[in-house]
Amino acid sequence: MSFTEAIQSVFSKYADFNGRARRSEYWYFCLFNFLVNLVLSFLAQKISIFGIISGVFALAVLVPGLAVAFRRLHDIGKSGWNILFCLIPLVGSIILIIFFCKEGDMGDNMYGADPKSGSGIAEY
Repeated sequence: MSFTEAIQSVFSKYADFNGRARRSEYWYFCLFNFLVNLVLSFLAQKISIFGIISGVFALAVLVPGLAVAFRRLHDIGKSGWNILFCLIPLVGSIILIIFFCKEGDMGDNMYGADPKSGSGIAEY
């Protein structure tokens, strides 16, 4: 999955917490968020209106960011509610990074079809 395909996929499934997401989809979306926030932060230092735009962007990507994280956890056979590990200081974030870096389950699992299978259609 390319960078643009990943971003399009995440935004087309804006609030879809069902199904599975490949590693590339999750990490490309993280890269997209990082780059946009970097540019907006730089511009906010120069022109104050970009601080407001940065806040609006953060709110706009909150739901799709959570949705792709849930789908990424589903890909490794974990419940999306494991995202709550982030509430555990330091250790929780490390656990989530390990989960997000793991290879997805081969074949279908209880959360849907394998996104690498090529069909792209998850069955629930």
